[in-house]
Amino acid sequence: MDCFYAAIEVRENPLLAGKPVAVGGQSNRGVLTTCNYEARKFGCRSAMPTYRALQLCPKLVLLPPRFELYRSVSQSVREILLNYTPLVEPLSLDEAYLDVTAREEYGWNLAKEIRQNIFETTKITASAGIAPNKMLAKIASDWRKPDGQFAVTPEQVESFMRDLPVRKIWGVGPKSAQRLEKRSIHTCGQLQNLSRTELFSLFGGFGSELYDLCRGIDDRPVEPARIRKSMSTERTFERNLHHLEECVQQLKPLYEELGKDLAKKKSQLVINKAFIKLKFADFKQTTRECLCPEPDFEVYLKLLEEAFQRSSEGVRLIGVGVRFRDDEPETGVEQLNLTFS
Repeated sequence: MDCFYAAIEVRENPLLAGKPVAVGGQSNRGVLTTCNYEARKFGCRSAMPTYRALQLCPKLVLLPPRFELYRSVSQSVREILLNYTPLVEPLSLDEAYLDVTAREEYGWNLAKEIRQNIFETTKITASAGIAPNKMLAKIASDWRKPDGQFAVTPEQVESFMRDLPVRKIWGVGPKSAQRLEKRSIHTCGQLQNLSRTELFSLFGGFGSELYDLCRGIDDRPVEPARIRKSMSTERTFERNLHHLEECVQQLKPLYEELGKDLAKKKSQLVINKAFIKLKFADFKQTTRECLCPEPDFEVYLKLLEEAFQRSSEGVRLIGVGVRFRDDEPETGVEQLNLTFS
């Protein structure tokens, strides 16, 4: 979906049409969840601090998120996708992979029809990528945004990958890109000159995977039943917390909120670990966890005390969560690539 949350907000309030709109935290310590294309013209982007977005775009319309509304629209979109194939792998509320191998129609025509059905039902637009595998479909889905689609056919894969920037490959972040740039490697074609052994020495196990990915090879299947590995809730504070007692006061409501979320899924998911996440004033982050099938407040309190000792900086964010056993299937993926995004 195209700038999903912001698009829904503009649909709900047509007076916002043509204006720069963002959804995210309202305080100066908050961040943008998403923003529309009018806002992106000013340099605004997802995960940008709110104060910075308002500096770049003083007329930005900043709205608080309404996740129940977004989930409802996401469910409507997912029902449309399931009319075309049972092999739908949701990635988030606004993005999913579809395997349409069993369909007789050409993927391009299917994508066009699905996008039209989504717009007629929800009045918001989607973009699609059509390709032989998930990685290429994901990349292609961003190629003609917004409200467009792009295909990479099997015979085009080799030429498509040759000039593709390495940063477009899943898993290649800023640090990995920097290491490759030091070797004057900027494109996948240049990366293909390194052997699997050389890539393994540079990046470990991911290097071996990267050898295939830079050639457009991705054998991952579309998996409708995905495993949920964790659940958490967190809060960024208006001011930094410098004393443990202040952190303890903020821990209780977070613990209670997590408990409410877990109560909805307790019969479906088996807890394996409890964890605390702290982000300090210098933006360094630490996580403390322990094996615990039924964590109570005292467990989180002990984890908080241990994590708090890891820095002398004030605490900017506290998160509490649980990790689930790997053998438990997730039945409620909460966020929505063919890739639609």
